[in-house]
Amino acid sequence: MAENTQAGNVTPPPSARTDLITAVAFLAFGIAVVVLSLKMPTFTDSGGTGLTAPGIVPGFHGVVLALLAIAFAIRSIYRGALKPGGGQPEGFEDLPKISLRRLAITAVLGIIFAVGLVTHVPFWLAVFLFVSAFIIIFEWQPGMAPLLRARRIVTALLVGAGMAAFVVAVFQEVFLVRLP
Repeated sequence: MAENTQAGNVTPPPSARTDLITAVAFLAFGIAVVVLSLKMPTFTDSGGTGLTAPGIVPGFHGVVLALLAIAFAIRSIYRGALKPGGGQPEGFEDLPKISLRRLAITAVLGIIFAVGLVTHVPFWLAVFLFVSAFIIIFEWQPGMAPLLRARRIVTALLVGAGMAAFVVAVFQEVFLVRLP
């Protein structure tokens, strides 16, 4: 839970039931990705190996997404998703409105990344800008102390740089994918 220590504002956590619904949606999406990646051609009939199949990377991502969704679902059930009230935090009646706003921000950032950044700047820079902006936007709280705000911005920039380096290294060195 993010907290603004100066002003005493507390960002509400999502309800356990909301987390469970989200987990089920991600599980369905992960399974769909795996199923569709298994339907992709393997090119073994033209001399390629199974490891050169284009469905390997999306299939891997689908499996990881499905496993993380299962862990997320288990955590939400443990937090009370199946109990009356759905594990709704007390005092946060505006939670659905806040969650929808965060979902919309996430969708817009994802579209900006996929359509705007990846097609117009080097991939490493696109990842850096996306991750840094995402963290800064979601960590920003009104009335935050200037020193805390500066520390969170620096942290976001460092995480963005680290993720950019990691993603580029993994795609180019492990998956042997040439990035734009």
